[in-house]
Amino acid sequence: MDFLGFITLIIAGFTACAEFTSYALVHPIIRQLPQRQHIRFEQGSLKTYGLIMPIFMPLSVILTLSFALFTNELGSIELTSRFSSAGMFILATIITIRYNVPINKAIKQWDADNPPADWKKIRKRWMFFQSIRSWLLLIGFVLLCFSVTI
Repeated sequence: MDFLGFITLIIAGFTACAEFTSYALVHPIIRQLPQRQHIRFEQGSLKTYGLIMPIFMPLSVILTLSFALFTNELGSIELTSRFSSAGMFILATIITIRYNVPINKAIKQWDADNPPADWKKIRKRWMFFQSIRSWLLLIGFVLLCFSVTI
């Protein structure tokens, strides 16, 4: 494996694992918190994820696409896996920008003691799109790993 493949695996793996862990392991627990703690936790996580994911998600797209485009003499299975992986990262990033980011911006402004009346509905909408993008990222990472190992 070359350097591009190595760094692509690291960055794409971190991105996919961070988002999928948030979806599958962290948010189910957060949903059980009382309103105030739930919202404050969400606002706190937006500060950390909001610093790294605007860098790592687009970087994952660039790297997975570059890895598919700039690799030589691959069979059709490897090439299909790499382009499919890039496609998954692209779709997840589009969903993030189109749906999750606007909701995140609104949540940052919420008063944890007095949120909008439909705050749970808004969170469910965010979680719906989080589930889609998390699975896309995980599948994209699995396809990337598959393309490197075959």
